Amino acid sequence: MKLRKLGQDGPAVSPVGIGAMSFTNFYGPTSEAASVAILDAALEAGVTLIDTANVYGAGSSETLIGQYLKANPAAKQAFKICTKAGITRKPDGTGNFFDNSAKHLESELDKSLGRLGIEAVDLFYIHRRDQSIPVEEVAHTLAGFVKAGKVKAIGFSEIAPSTLRRAHAVHPVAAVQSEYSLSARAPELGLTQACAELGTSLVAFSPVGRSLLTDEPLSFEAAQQTQFLVNNPRFLEPNYTANINAVVPFRQLAKELELPAAGLAIAWLLAQGDHIIPIPGTRSITHFKQLLQGANRQLTTEELEAINRILPVGWTHGDRYSRQQWDGPEGYC
Repeated sequence: MKLRKLGQDGPAVSPVGIGAMSFTNFYGPTSEAASVAILDAALEAGVTLIDTANVYGAGSSETLIGQYLKANPAAKQAFKICTKAGITRKPDGTGNFFDNSAKHLESELDKSLGRLGIEAVDLFYIHRRDQSIPVEEVAHTLAGFVKAGKVKAIGFSEIAPSTLRRAHAVHPVAAVQSEYSLSARAPELGLTQACAELGTSLVAFSPVGRSLLTDEPLSFEAAQQTQFLVNNPRFLEPNYTANINAVVPFRQLAKELELPAAGLAIAWLLAQGDHIIPIPGTRSITHFKQLLQGANRQLTTEELEAINRILPVGWTHGDRYSRQQWDGPEGYC
């Protein structure tokens, strides 16, 4: 795999990373053994970027990764670890709110470092913007963590290009994390361009459309048993059936190109710019290997044009988030 830079001055990392939300039960039941198997396979394949967060499984994702690093010195040397903070529970337990205060972020960062068993994370993201605090102030707080040696680089998740520019003016932003795939192309309306201009990596989560862009999309029944998808517009009827039907030609094209559909989706995403780094999450070794096939395939101009004819911008039925799920991500188009 051809390596990519994590930020303008950051380390070289694999072009595809691992999204470690899948190490929890968020998208369906999993186990510690299954997560360790994914980390073993990543280490063997040369996948070096691991992305987690303090809220994934209430810290359990970070804890598992920390245990793995402790047991595998080679992984501790090879893996670049990214984590996040900024989402917290309301005191009455009725839901989440966002806290970007220096006190909260430092407290959560210290807890994350403890669970991970490391002295510094390679990248520390603001998971969601707290709109009550100017982003310049938040960037200054993050810069302080870099100066203190707890963080090597900073990032933001689900922010607008204008917010990125404001934060970057205070301290270089190594990465912005956003949903980006053939089924979620809003970043092309300014975010991918701003990231490229500033030397910021665009770390793309859900790069295979939460299974829609695979050979075996989740069944409607399975989606209804999944915490995040049960109310997601794209997985509710009639949108679900329309989306499943829409990707049939894409799966056929992947077969003709001798790639799994998931691999083709990854290859398309990597072709959108050298600063794009997908971080698919998976609980399956088979699926993991399918994803990596895309990292080793450079698509031709003709193949990219064929993909865009089959799945043009705006092909999906239903919004990517429900109204409740839109609480936090910044809109910009």
